[in-house]
Amino acid sequence: MFSHAITRRPGPDLARGLTTADLGPPDSSRALVQHTAYVAALRDLGLAVTELPALPGHADACFVEDTAVVVPELAVVTRPGAPSRRGETASVAAVLAEHRELATITPPGTVDGGDVLVADRTCWIGISGRTNASGAEQLASLLGARGYACRLVPVTGGLHLKSHANHVGDRTLLLAESWSARTEFADWSRITVPAAETYACNTLLVNGTLLVPAGYRDTARLLAGLGLPMLALDTSEIRKLDGGLTCLSLRF
Repeated sequence: MFSHAITRRPGPDLARGLTTADLGPPDSSRALVQHTAYVAALRDLGLAVTELPALPGHADACFVEDTAVVVPELAVVTRPGAPSRRGETASVAAVLAEHRELATITPPGTVDGGDVLVADRTCWIGISGRTNASGAEQLASLLGARGYACRLVPVTGGLHLKSHANHVGDRTLLLAESWSARTEFADWSRITVPAAETYACNTLLVNGTLLVPAGYRDTARLLAGLGLPMLALDTSEIRKLDGGLTCLSLRF
């Protein structure tokens, strides 16, 4: 169960953010409406939300999950893989310091929080274009010392590990079709997302409710079998910057 979240408002320069998607530039005004609905959903689910203001000069700063990895014992301030994003971490760390002991990823290591999935006492750490081996090993050492079993996972296709895999409760993972047979997840129950709906892998479990991206009917039908309440949220503008429901907040 989460009690807190950190978010950051999208800024007017959102369209300058980094992206590998070929979906056109996001509409900043519409993105702000979608972000506001997202924050309201977190509050409705019982979280106290610290909403940081937009950070001038950092178009990607609304994707706060990339700046830290938070577990009950510790908050690890990351070193994002894109150099342009490294100015985002200080203001997030200042908030986290009120709640957790802090540790940091140091050079040459890089870690994006979107490459890190923690469920129960297992932590999957993606090795990607944003998270390198040094950063993954540093994070694994920090969490391993606190009792987490860490697994390093090469990220193939897509930006982050959480573009392909997320926890949906009861030792069950929601996995992209191309990842469904991967051995790193073999001892967990798995729900496979159809290839045409891969974006729906970025589903977020918050206090017993599944926040799902709107418009992915087949995945919604699969998730309905879990018997959990679901709330569909529009993320059309966030998707244009490779973003999803998980990366818009830090939950703890």
